[in-house]
Amino acid sequence: MTKKQIYIILGTRPEAIKLAPVIQVFQNSSTIDTQVILTGQHREMVEQVMQLFNLKAHHDLEIMQPKQSLSDITCRSLRGLEALFQQNQPDLVLVQGDTTTAFAATLAAFYQKIPVGHVEAGLRTDDLFNPYPEEANRRLISQLTQLHFAPTPLAVENLERSGVLGEIHLTGNTVIDALLTVAASEPACHIPGVEWGKYRVLLATVHRRENWGEPLHDIAQGFLQILDKFPDTALLLPLHRNPTVREPLQALLGHHPRIFLTEPLDYAELVGAIMRAHLLLTDSGGLQEEAPSLGKPVLVLRETTERPEAVTAGTAKLVGTQPEGIFSTTAQLLSDSTAYEVMANAINPFGDGHAAKRILQIAQSYLGISL
Repeated sequence: MTKKQIYIILGTRPEAIKLAPVIQVFQNSSTIDTQVILTGQHREMVEQVMQLFNLKAHHDLEIMQPKQSLSDITCRSLRGLEALFQQNQPDLVLVQGDTTTAFAATLAAFYQKIPVGHVEAGLRTDDLFNPYPEEANRRLISQLTQLHFAPTPLAVENLERSGVLGEIHLTGNTVIDALLTVAASEPACHIPGVEWGKYRVLLATVHRRENWGEPLHDIAQGFLQILDKFPDTALLLPLHRNPTVREPLQALLGHHPRIFLTEPLDYAELVGAIMRAHLLLTDSGGLQEEAPSLGKPVLVLRETTERPEAVTAGTAKLVGTQPEGIFSTTAQLLSDSTAYEVMANAINPFGDGHAAKRILQIAQSYLGISL
């Protein structure tokens, strides 16, 4: 019997993390020929994840250029994937999330009439420009997808309400699969100068486009107010490689003795940092899902979130980007142990660690593969 061929396409570190468990279970299936395609939207950060999960790419479009625009990423990805699909058309393409790589891959597959499976389908903020361009990307992907792999019941409702075509399946979020696998090894996180036992370490990440410029300055001021009020705290902030993000943060925060600006942590180090941190301040989507599984409160540095399940469950709070909001909510958790414990012990709504296996079974059924 000829094996069905599936292409799994990714370009950024979050995609690599969330697709790693999917790639592993698909490649372990004797009924499927699975190939991994990199667009190159990110480079070093994706390679770290591939090495951690012992994955290899079959094709690399190598699109990355300095200061590339969204149009650059989209156009080069479309051209590269078009050539690849015309050379060897797969039976199914899998994409993840809401990146420009995921959108371009979905559009390229549609142009070749190749069915698409969308991992982490159905997230919504109902604001096309927040987050930007992710909200538009995921809505456009949903219009062209045949298999919607929704991580939560709310995501299922969002898809049903928007009247998308294709099958909708509740699977859980694959990031929990990845997180629990790595956390089980109890990874280390050695950052020069960071004394985990001496300080209550706040782990922060900031990178989203809607936070560039003035919001980034406001966030930094909020961080400084927290450290000024609570001398037993320190801030660990791995910097995104984009100079638009890292240069202002280096200028605003780089001279504080209890702020530790580092290069991006590899995924194992990041998991180790989450395990040791007191709480998280982040505009990341993935960390809103991951940290609650390790009992860490998450304060979201955004005005909206496409993961309201975390807010409803009590594992995360929206604090925005104004210094006052960041300071007041963080101060409450640092001062009130009961408030902290309520968030730390809330149940993570994002999955049980078996999402990738469910996605494999659904894809096999869709392709007519006998289980």
